[in-house]
Amino acid sequence: MSHAEDPSGDRRDFLYYATAGTGVVVAGAAAWPLVNSMNPSADTRAASTLRVDVSGVAEGTQLTVLFLGKPIFIRRSTPDEIEAAQAVELSELPDADARNENIGTAEATVANRFVSPTGGEEIDPSAGGWLIMQGVCTHLGCVPLGNGAGDFGGWFCPCHGSHYDTAGRIRRGPAPQNLPIPTVEFIDESTILLG
Repeated sequence: MSHAEDPSGDRRDFLYYATAGTGVVVAGAAAWPLVNSMNPSADTRAASTLRVDVSGVAEGTQLTVLFLGKPIFIRRSTPDEIEAAQAVELSELPDADARNENIGTAEATVANRFVSPTGGEEIDPSAGGWLIMQGVCTHLGCVPLGNGAGDFGGWFCPCHGSHYDTAGRIRRGPAPQNLPIPTVEFIDESTILLG
């Protein structure tokens, strides 16, 4: 009698497939808690964004908030600060990359460094503007001093002497890069969303 005519062979094949299928389901059910434990917890996901009310930030002043363990400088720049930044030729900058997470790789122009509440790309110097960036020196991680500190009217790192201009771009010192701009957007005229 051949295997095709043997009904016990069909039962045996069915048992093999049923056992293998059950083993796959059991292994998946056992592995799921392990895989799921690698996902970020709810409190971590909640901490990955931050809403900041900027209605109280007057022109020419700065607010510093802590986001993901790093200080974020939120500066409402004056028309003079923006004009000073626009007057700088890109060829004079040690780092010509905007370092802006919102737009990717781009030149370090004022338009690529500042954020507009209206979402426009052009910055009108007469209206002032918002500069929102990580307040961590790109040399060794110190927090630069602001409010016109340094030789270029922007920020100065007291640890090793890096000077940043009014657009947060490195101008002199050991720091290799401009102060980075995090992912940020205006939700409305007075609220920004970080992350």
